[in-house]
Amino acid sequence: MRWQTVRQFLWGEIPSSKLERRLLLKLDWFILSYCCLMYFTNYLDRANVNNAYVSGMKQELNMQGNDFNIINTVFTCGYIVGMIPNNLMLQVVPPRLWFPSMQIVWGVLTFCSSSVHNVQQLYAIRFFQGVSEASTFVGTHYILGSWYKPGELGKRSGIFTSSGLAGTLFSGVLQAAVYQHLGGVGGRSGWRWLFIIDGVITLPIALYGFLVFPDVPSTTKAFYLSEEERALSRDRLDSDVVHHSLSWDLAKRVLSRWRWYGCSLLFAISGETESFCSNNLMGQWLSAIGGYTVEQVDYYPSGVTAFGIASTLVCATWTDYTRARWPVLVYMCFCCTVAAICILVWSSPTGLKFFAYYFAGASYAGQATTFAWANQICADDYQERAVVLASMNMWNNAVNAWWPLLFYPATDAPRFKNGMIAMICTCAATLVATWMVWYLERREQRFAKRKAMEHIDQMREDSPSPIKKDEPLKDE
Repeated sequence: MRWQTVRQFLWGEIPSSKLERRLLLKLDWFILSYCCLMYFTNYLDRANVNNAYVSGMKQELNMQGNDFNIINTVFTCGYIVGMIPNNLMLQVVPPRLWFPSMQIVWGVLTFCSSSVHNVQQLYAIRFFQGVSEASTFVGTHYILGSWYKPGELGKRSGIFTSSGLAGTLFSGVLQAAVYQHLGGVGGRSGWRWLFIIDGVITLPIALYGFLVFPDVPSTTKAFYLSEEERALSRDRLDSDVVHHSLSWDLAKRVLSRWRWYGCSLLFAISGETESFCSNNLMGQWLSAIGGYTVEQVDYYPSGVTAFGIASTLVCATWTDYTRARWPVLVYMCFCCTVAAICILVWSSPTGLKFFAYYFAGASYAGQATTFAWANQICADDYQERAVVLASMNMWNNAVNAWWPLLFYPATDAPRFKNGMIAMICTCAATLVATWMVWYLERREQRFAKRKAMEHIDQMREDSPSPIKKDEPLKDE
């Protein structure tokens, strides 16, 4: 019994049969392996722009003022444009074709980034990379919610999110190695080689996706799943799911419920706690105060990501076991508030600032948990779930398009005073939004339970034979 409890805590809900256990093993191997590798290259590309900026790209492209922030804003605009269309395309085009195709597009564009001669060319490339990369994060959360039960979902979402963080972690190490060993080879700067290597890593993973990705349970033809396993994958999640054809009725369903509004607002706000990490504030701080080599500026911020991975995995494990998602957001807000205060007090020791930036890595823990929560809330409607997940990320990126320009411009390094104040306010607003979603979910659950009881009572009244209240209804 004790071993089962430990196993359930570490890996989620225990399968009820050998068939289900075998199915889960295959899903974990093929779905998670491809999605994690895809997201790894996705984040590797994003982080490499940050590392290239502090490793010679700024000087070579003669970047001035907020050019770096504009690069990220242009990428974000493309990401917003591609968000909902990419997720709706998964309802039309098989995911095993759509995901790898988009990955090939951004892989080719990454190669192109190695040959730019001015920052305007990089703007154009980053916009279209944003459109293609928008397929990955939300699309994968939609796929995970299509295959896994609520008690299995948090850990898998955490592993997927951590793979992207691993891309960020690896990027700093890769950039330092490339700068040291490939800088100047073939007449190319180290940061240009970084984009070439990124593209070389990306394309073979896309081929792997074409071969093994299983689509969704209702349409899967994966060669490694038996007919029994395919039937089980549909039956174990379909009991409470309402199926709809794709039509304008979807807009009515989405806009008439609280889910789209609540979940979108929650991640639009809470996602900005990641500003510590997504804008590489630690790297900009180290570069601005001086006294650190290029390799150190690339290496040291990796600790932020490492703490983010640890927080994500621990929190995801805990939420699957307890089924409570909101405490992770409270933990994230606490860590980010403490970090912001430590940096805001500029007279604090350098060692404390290092601790603050690393501690802020906890902001990544909320990402996997928030999307697992939304998957859980919208589990009864596939199409609504696709739109809600895409909208959450879309609204967050809509805010993120201007948020760094206002609160974290490169010209504010190394102090980022306005940014730290904004971070404290963001954490407070996240707590309010978290309470609101928790309350609305609880209210919806109570209403559904009351409606189910009324239905049972009505069946008892309509039954030709008297049924006792304590007697369960039997299937005929």
